[in-house]
Amino acid sequence: MGKHNEFGKEGEQIASDLLLEKGYTIHCRNYRYLKAEIDIIAEKDGVLAIVEVRARSNDQIIPIADTITKKKIKLLVMAANTYVTENKLNVEVRFDIIAILKNKQLFKVDHLEAAFYHF
Repeated sequence: MGKHNEFGKEGEQIASDLLLEKGYTIHCRNYRYLKAEIDIIAEKDGVLAIVEVRARSNDQIIPIADTITKKKIKLLVMAANTYVTENKLNVEVRFDIIAILKNKQLFKVDHLEAAFYHF
């Protein structure tokens, strides 16, 4: 496995741990539907959080949250709708981003709730 893949998995674990610390229940990780993948699906207080994890090891000019394209949002919405329908859930759905910036061995983690909307 490449170093970037290892760091991606590490980032997803850090994000999952953060959500658990905040009182979320993790429904699943790496949910796939057609060409879409949701990194983490978590729930807290009747809100289903569809979480996109973005991990970087350098601080580039473009903010991590701005790297999510309209196409990616469309895929996330499609996958989230399918997940909610398949599991017959009656919940509010929110799209979050957890941005992780690694600087040497230190991690800066930001949880952006309702980072984007699906309409």
